[in-house]
Amino acid sequence: MKRPAFLHRLFLAFGLLLAMAGAARADGAQCQAVRLADIGWTDVTATTALTSVILEDLGYQPKIVVLSVPVTYAAMKNKDIDVFMGNWMPSQAPDRGPFVKDGSVEVVRANLNGAKYTLAVPAYTYAAGLHDFSDIRRFAPQLNNSIYGIEPGNDGNHHILDLIKSNTDGLGSFKLVESSEQGMLSQVERAVRDKQPIVFLAWEPHPMNQRFDLRYLTGGDSTFGPNYGGAQVFTNVRAGYLRQCPNVGRLLQNLQFTVAQEDAMMSDISDRHQDPKAVAVAWLAAHPEILKGWVSGVTTFDGRPALEALGAAGPISHGGLAAWVTGHKIPIGPAMADLVEVIKAHGAGVFDAISGGVHGAVDGLTGLLKHVPPLILILALTALAWGLQRSIPLSVFVALALLLIMNQGYWDAMLETLSLVLFSALISTLIGVPLGVAAAHRPWLYNAMHPVLDLMQTLPTFVYLIPTLVLFGLGVVPGLISTVIFALPAPVRLTHLGVSSTPRPLIEAGEAFGATKAQLLFKVELPSAMPTIIAGITQCIMLSLSMVVIAALVGAGGLGVPVVRALNTVQVGMGFEAGFAIVLLAIILDRMTRPRTERGAH
Repeated sequence: MKRPAFLHRLFLAFGLLLAMAGAARADGAQCQAVRLADIGWTDVTATTALTSVILEDLGYQPKIVVLSVPVTYAAMKNKDIDVFMGNWMPSQAPDRGPFVKDGSVEVVRANLNGAKYTLAVPAYTYAAGLHDFSDIRRFAPQLNNSIYGIEPGNDGNHHILDLIKSNTDGLGSFKLVESSEQGMLSQVERAVRDKQPIVFLAWEPHPMNQRFDLRYLTGGDSTFGPNYGGAQVFTNVRAGYLRQCPNVGRLLQNLQFTVAQEDAMMSDISDRHQDPKAVAVAWLAAHPEILKGWVSGVTTFDGRPALEALGAAGPISHGGLAAWVTGHKIPIGPAMADLVEVIKAHGAGVFDAISGGVHGAVDGLTGLLKHVPPLILILALTALAWGLQRSIPLSVFVALALLLIMNQGYWDAMLETLSLVLFSALISTLIGVPLGVAAAHRPWLYNAMHPVLDLMQTLPTFVYLIPTLVLFGLGVVPGLISTVIFALPAPVRLTHLGVSSTPRPLIEAGEAFGATKAQLLFKVELPSAMPTIIAGITQCIMLSLSMVVIAALVGAGGLGVPVVRALNTVQVGMGFEAGFAIVLLAIILDRMTRPRTERGAH
């Protein structure tokens, strides 16, 4: 009888040990990697970075992925994202609702109360009488019939588009300028500097409330919600995550922020351009008491009490050689930022004049094209295709392709893109061909230009999109300038190639007949190089067209807008339609601008 009793006690002790181990390590190995979504709003970036730093200090391996709101929820349904800290309600109710209803997303808690999210204006515009949504239409000429939003596909942008579509408060004639949070704020900064009226999306918490003297508009209760779009921000997780990873779940249930806390972190990120992770580390080190409350009842991944592991001084130090090197980095970014600020401060008048002139020219061409009845314009472009290439199949294709674009509802967007491409190609040609000719006659000049041309084509387009956005504001101008920078090397290189490849006997024959340098250029070299030069111009047009999606990110409009909107809202149909329209326009421009000598080969 003693042996079974002994075995019984042994099994009880073993079970107790297992239970203690399970309690000490509540999360399994599959929970160590925590995938967090960041939708790019500064407040969400701040709270996501804060959560990530705490998780890292607890022994987890957080990974932050930048996504749009709709893509975030789709990723959570597919179990590709675990945690989302930025669910603004009620504005994101249409985005969140279907996923909560089908059980693929769970709501943890509200991590912020007292937020707001609606349209706003500068104080001087408010003083001029624009107090309510219904007042916006009275200021249409001063506002250029424009309302400024953030990234395409955002829920706030959806609300504005709904107002425009339904002509609520007489806003049917307005357009929404979509870009990004920082793009919108740069335009607000320009408007405030010049005391120009502007209506834009605003929210709190955000440093814009301290940076600008702004006023929130009344009248948006039915769209953005009562109390100036009064909002709560919720923490969401994918279905089953709280049960699967209860320790991370306890941390998420503890995390709650205040408007003042988020404003302080966001100011460091947005205004002082500090790294979000560095801001989070510094903020946690300065607020150990708040951190203790957040990690109450939470353990590290290996089962130790979080407070014991973190210590009374705050979070674990993110030190080491790598941290020291990073902490003493060469100030390349700040130097460039300071340079742009100096240029902006001393050349504001010049940049405004350039912006106004280019904007007026592109808008003028777009407006002219839009005033021509679509069918007449299709006939004119078809006739132009015949005149350039003498090809019946091409002419039929041009007509059918343009009719399909119109049928799909992208006619106006196509005309905006066509205007941008034509202007950028024209400017690139006017600059690139003379530079190519000069480089062909002066080898030292081409050697000096070669690394610059390489840099223009290899540098990510977003890099030079940023300073052009700051200097010229939102709209077609930064998109056009960035497109020219990207497309310019093609005509330069191919003009240089064509002119420098002119057969030597042709040049000697011209010289023998006493031709001057100008006569050699215009009657020998350029005619000989013309097929190569035209190929460079065709490449320039194609490169310009490839920039339409990126140009849409700075408010340039065109076919890039529905592509970006479809990407951010996971609308496969819209993305395919707009992408197909871009392809058709690219084929039309490519076939029409090719040298006619190539026609027989194709």
